[in-house]
Amino acid sequence: MPSTSKPAAAETRSQPRNPLLWAALAYAAGTLYGTHVWRPALWWLASTIIFLGASSFFLRHRPRLAQALALGAFVCLGAVALQLPSTHPALNDQFSFAEAGETTLIGHVSHEGAVRPARGDGLRQSLDLEIETGNAGRRFAPIGVQLTMFSGKGEAAEFRPLHYGEKVRFTAQLRQPRNYRNSGAFDYEGYLAEKGIFATAVTASDKVERLTGFEGNLPELWRARIHRRIVEKIHEIWSPPQAALIDAMVIGEDAFVDRDTRADFQRSGTYHILVVSGINVGILAFVVFWLLRRLRASELAASVITLLLTLSYAYVTEVGAPIWRAALMMAVYLGVRVLYRQRSMLNAIGATALVLMLRDPAALKGASFQLTFLCVLMIAGAGIPLLERTSIPYQRGLHLLESVTYDFSLPPRTVQFRLDLRLLMQRLRLHVGSRLSRILVGGFFRSALSAFELVAISVLMQAGLALPMAFYFHRVTPLGLPANLIVVPLTALLMPAAVAAVALGFVSRLLARVPAAIAGSALYGITGSVRWLGGVRTADLRVPTPSLVVVIAGILALGLALVLARRRWQYGAFGLAAVVATALWIAFAPGYAHVRPGVLEVTSIDVGQGDSHLLITPEGKTLLLDAGGPTGGPHLSEFDVGEEVVSPYLWSRGFRRLDAIAISHAHSDHMGGMMAVLRNFRPAEMWLSVVPAGGELAPLIEEARRLNVRVIQYSEGDAFHFGGAEYRVLSPPRGWQSTRAQNNDSLVLHVSVGNTAALLEGDAETAAEQRIAQESPSAGLLKVGHHGGRNATTPELLRVVRPGYALISVGRRNLFGMPRPEVLQRLEAQHVTVFRTDIDGAVSFYLDGRTITAGLADRR
Repeated sequence: MPSTSKPAAAETRSQPRNPLLWAALAYAAGTLYGTHVWRPALWWLASTIIFLGASSFFLRHRPRLAQALALGAFVCLGAVALQLPSTHPALNDQFSFAEAGETTLIGHVSHEGAVRPARGDGLRQSLDLEIETGNAGRRFAPIGVQLTMFSGKGEAAEFRPLHYGEKVRFTAQLRQPRNYRNSGAFDYEGYLAEKGIFATAVTASDKVERLTGFEGNLPELWRARIHRRIVEKIHEIWSPPQAALIDAMVIGEDAFVDRDTRADFQRSGTYHILVVSGINVGILAFVVFWLLRRLRASELAASVITLLLTLSYAYVTEVGAPIWRAALMMAVYLGVRVLYRQRSMLNAIGATALVLMLRDPAALKGASFQLTFLCVLMIAGAGIPLLERTSIPYQRGLHLLESVTYDFSLPPRTVQFRLDLRLLMQRLRLHVGSRLSRILVGGFFRSALSAFELVAISVLMQAGLALPMAFYFHRVTPLGLPANLIVVPLTALLMPAAVAAVALGFVSRLLARVPAAIAGSALYGITGSVRWLGGVRTADLRVPTPSLVVVIAGILALGLALVLARRRWQYGAFGLAAVVATALWIAFAPGYAHVRPGVLEVTSIDVGQGDSHLLITPEGKTLLLDAGGPTGGPHLSEFDVGEEVVSPYLWSRGFRRLDAIAISHAHSDHMGGMMAVLRNFRPAEMWLSVVPAGGELAPLIEEARRLNVRVIQYSEGDAFHFGGAEYRVLSPPRGWQSTRAQNNDSLVLHVSVGNTAALLEGDAETAAEQRIAQESPSAGLLKVGHHGGRNATTPELLRVVRPGYALISVGRRNLFGMPRPEVLQRLEAQHVTVFRTDIDGAVSFYLDGRTITAGLADRR
């Protein structure tokens, strides 16, 4: 027995070198370095040649130095890769008509979207087109357009969706995608550009004419048809609420999942289950491989069949790069398994990452890429080595438990474990018999060890992903561990059952009933757990963007865990503790907001056609006045400006909490995003002006009271001190009543520090401005009323305010023609310097009591 244990011990101590993993890390470091430090492409290429030549020179006599120099060559290659020409078409002068009025265009469908219910009783479909002809028949290179086609009220029965390859002629106004120009804003332009989309359009279905002919390729046509038929079959088998979730989990079609359900999965830390991701691919591949092996297929045959089915699944789901990365990783894993090279797993991961980065260097900067490979790296590099030193030897010891001969192939501690179990079985055999004692002892310890492994990997993943989740999504999910312990096993049951039900559903609805019922029961358990855990107040912590110090500490902790995991298990536990400690730091340590002390800051956040302004007082008190929103009412858009625009800006500034929020008046372009801000930043106070009888503010007031936020109404004549600044309320008049929200309900604030002041008008119009002018509110900064509409910013107000700066919060090329030329002329006549969010993006003003400094807001 001693002789057999030595090789195992030697194998445990030896460390794989993983050169391809180091090469991938060096290439990634070069890509990140090249992003921030520009050098000519020839400079990087020359450096690559020099490093490679030096590496070849030292390879024979100084191999370690040669390896380091070779890594330097990979760093240079990563940096130069970013400067290679893009494969995406550029938007050029042939597309200049995109900013004109309505244009008639001809193109074909390159990607079809699901048909969804629109607001009201209509239908809508979002799809991608390749436009080839426009401007009175002018032809040019195909350019991608994302078209949203909708049916009018009462026309749902006449709505006919478009499918892949169909040629169409339609009339619409094309618009270039535009990012919100704030710190922390999502790169919407880049996201669409990666898909080849350079313009968006919205049109009614009756303005779309179907033409004869087909443009496309047969493989994609068949993929689109298969995808569509699977979605239809899912909706035939399950009820609409269940079908919406199974669509998302099984086939990657999340068009039917409502916002509240998404929020529950996000808050509980299980959103990766809702959308097709690596875990879905892994579950299906594991089930297929396990079944094939139970059917006595050889390991090679089982691996090949599993790989083919995995690639087919990735093709049909059409989720994109994340699912193909997971499929590629599965291919690498199966290949390594067949070749019996378990020790080269990290090397295989490095090779996969290197291939993907060579194909698309910009992919490294994407959150999906980083999360995918961090998951795999943590499991393969830290999780499995840690389990190999803790539970896996005991799992192996449970095999052939009564075989003494098998003991000689195991290390001493595992043999001792088996001896203890045999003694326990001997005791139980007296009471329950030999067979049942073996089942009870083996089953109990297998379950206990499996539970330990699941908990250990879950803790490692929750802690290891805390940094990227906080950086990209501003979320830390303390209940993610228990939620995943419940949801992941249920998903392992749901996925194969749902796939079986769909497959059998094409043969017979009767045959599909049993697996459909199993999938439905698993789904019931998943949704119930998610709603219960997601509803807990502490389930979802929203956190600001981690500072550079925290990012460095998190990376070092992850590296330490990867290095120590292959040492003794105590060292591995220490590395895991470092990762957990960093995650707790990210979740609970107080943030450090980026502010200028001793001054009043007024920053107008770019929210498009709406208002949102951040005020930071000399003592550091924070007030958010309005939070943007859709023009015309919240029912017109599913895009949440508060969650997607305002909150990311505040998190990028380092804020965890706000001291107060204020709503100027109950119009959706001012208050539409405030619900998300209220939940994300839990202010102490909410300031209101008029509460219209129509009830527009009722949900916000109810939510504020649920969160123990103090609700205060202000009106003309109120004055108070807040954080070192003086606040005067100039409108609305005391006792003002409204049956429905109107612009003159606006809360007009005069905020002053020393001899400097700002007048914030909301959407106040002429009648309100006439009353305000009587107070002679001199202010160096004027937030122009009603986005520069013609019914505000009267000459009388400008004469008494005498501003040096004017701020106009307005959307680019909005439908209302704001700001109006006559308003701009009035400001110019008064020699006022004008800043506009549609042109300048987010703008900041600093009032120190003597002067006002203006400039573009920091966009780090």
